Amino acid sequence: MPYRRHIPAPRYRVLAVSDKVEPRLYGPSVTKIARDVDFIVGCGDLPYYYLEYIVSMLNKPLYYVHGNHDRPEHRSNRTIIKEPQGGINLHARVMAIDGLLAMGLEGSHRYNRNTSYQYTQTEMWGIIVKMMPALLTNRILFGRYVDVLITHSPPFGIHDAADRPHIGFKSFLSFMRWFKPRYLLHGHQHVYRDTEITRSRYAQTEIINVYPWRLLDLEFPAASAPP
Repeated sequence: MPYRRHIPAPRYRVLAVSDKVEPRLYGPSVTKIARDVDFIVGCGDLPYYYLEYIVSMLNKPLYYVHGNHDRPEHRSNRTIIKEPQGGINLHARVMAIDGLLAMGLEGSHRYNRNTSYQYTQTEMWGIIVKMMPALLTNRILFGRYVDVLITHSPPFGIHDAADRPHIGFKSFLSFMRWFKPRYLLHGHQHVYRDTEITRSRYAQTEIINVYPWRLLDLEFPAASAPP
């Protein structure tokens, strides 16, 4: 039997934020709280100035998706900002982050006539179908489809609610079964009690509600490779 060199399990330290400005992060203390993170994840519904502040203080990359309440911001210099400066929008994209395969899906279930960052169940299915060629390419090149799915809304029936704005997406359930991400990070569903469930497992995926912020260690199984 040929010798195979052991490769330690990769781990990524991540600051994930969503839906609410956290005073401890919107101040100098953020450098103590999150000084050792590898990158920042934004799960939507946050002011762009807040995300930009965190990026500037930590000097780490930001990967984000939009939430259903995201809107352009008017700055004091009369410019209009439609995206947080210094970040990468992951919506409907698959990309490698230091070897980590990540994908994003923005927005919430459609609940009014405002089409910005709102989707019907069928529309979200359509976005996922368009992403399948990129996911299949990952499988061929890397042996897996995706490691982390970053969303604003939760999956249907997991961390969601019964009202129309907070219904989860049914397509996320199929996505997890088919493409087997190890993690799904989302926001959108506010947490008011310690008894609320914010971490669940579905198929092979750990689902985490990051509201309003979490420091996460994303761990992956140890791999082995020929010497």
